Amino acid sequence: MRILLDILEAVGGWNHGLHIQIDNQPYLPLVIEAMDECGPCGLPAVSVTHYGKQNGDAMRDPEMCFELGFAGGAHLNPFYWRNDYIGIEQWSRFIRDGNYCYHAQLHEQHEAFAKLWDKNLRQQRFFEAFQQQQAKIA
Repeated sequence: MRILLDILEAVGGWNHGLHIQIDNQPYLPLVIEAMDECGPCGLPAVSVTHYGKQNGDAMRDPEMCFELGFAGGAHLNPFYWRNDYIGIEQWSRFIRDGNYCYHAQLHEQHEAFAKLWDKNLRQQRFFEAFQQQQAKIA
């Protein structure tokens, strides 16, 4: 997700306390957070989520988690997808009993979804909304 890399670059990169909420009406807020745990390959991880509400509960619509890699240039590699409204949680890369597990077909689906989501976030001008919020803080 290029938009996520652009936002991370604008805030000085990934760090343990990273938490960004981008409000961009009429769309659901977008939340970007550093994860406490590393991703399945031991790299820094970030969660990206649209949050909605249902019966007063925060609902992820969707959430994706990515590892942040730097070999060959900064890039994001998805490993998790969740949507609370439809009750689906998917891991395409994970560690089980000390072993690295990889679900190739599911990982391809996660990568395709991340590309589509990135395109949608750009069309919905989330980076510009982020820049406007940052300007108000400064």
